[in-house]
This record gives sequence, C-alpha cells and structure tokens, in this order.
Amino acid sequence: MAHGYPFDPALDACALARALVGAHLTVRGTGGMIIETEAYARDDPASHSHHGPTSRNRSMFGPPGHAYVYRSYGIHLCLNVVGRPGEAVLIRALAPDTGMELMRQRRPAGPLCAGPGRLCQALDVQMTDDGRPFDGDALVVMARTGAPPGILTGPRIGLSRATDRLWRFGLAGMPGLSRAFPKQ
Repeated sequence: MAHGYPFDPALDACALARALVGAHLTVRGTGGMIIETEAYARDDPASHSHHGPTSRNRSMFGPPGHAYVYRSYGIHLCLNVVGRPGEAVLIRALAPDTGMELMRQRRPAGPLCAGPGRLCQALDVQMTDDGRPFDGDALVVMARTGAPPGILTGPRIGLSRATDRLWRFGLAGMPGLSRAFPKQ
C-alpha cells in the first residue's frame, strides 16, 4: 500500500468510491475536493478488469492506493484510484481549489474539473502516472475530515453493460458534477 494512502485496502470498490467523495486530490500541486466517483469491480461486466489482467489494465491488479490511468475513446485520459485487485474508482469530478491559475491555463474555457477528461486536462494527469502511488510525491489523496457528507447515488455514465448498477456517487448540493443525479 502506498505510504500515506488513507483508505483501508480491504474496502470494496463501492465503499472506496463513497469514501473518496469529500476527499482531497492533488496532482503535482493542482487539485481539489473529489465530488463525484464511479466504482468498477472485477465481477463487473463494465469494468476493464472483467476479463482479467492485460497490458492496458495491469495497474488495476496492482497495489491499492495507486493510480490506474487510461485513455478513453483514444482522446481523454481518465484517473482512477486502485482498491482491491481488479477494482478501481474513477474520479469523475472535483471542486477545484488548489493551483487554480495553472488549471485555468490548461483549460482556458469551460468547466475545469466537471468530467473525467476535463479533470485530467486541468490537473495535467499523464499516461506516465499509470501505476504511480498516491504517496505524497506527485499524486496525493487525503481523506475527508469531519462528518460524512450527503452522498447521492445513481447509474454510471456512458456504459452499455451493467447499466442497472447504482455505482456512481456524488456530493449532494455541489455544483460541478459531470451530470445531474436522478431525483432521490
């Protein structure tokens, strides 16, 4: 487990996804509070790990507290936090609060961190971050403090399989989510 990674490595993907809502993510000095996540598990037909390890998803089978970075549709990078083997949590949106000027240089127009592609562009996540630990060097995740926030639950976005799983989590009342949650 990465030194300084604040989450229990035994948490399943959904529990980790909920725990990450309200946590703070920093990538090389830019970041903010995580406000939206999606869980992916080994037995999940929508997960990259569903058919076992490959060269693309090898980081999902690595140690907890490391990054799994992949390119979506050949265009946008997506950042995930690895949990148990074959499980990861996609970081879908942040409320940016650290390094705002630098993020705005990287994303001069539109929302900064509402959606995984925008978030990775604003934070300058790179393919070389794949497999890197959230250890306080380049990548940092700090657990939320205080009472657990109100967490919304809904279906994941952009999937054609396992669409019935309510494995998307968001911080209630926050602007900047990648998409609105169904009325709860």
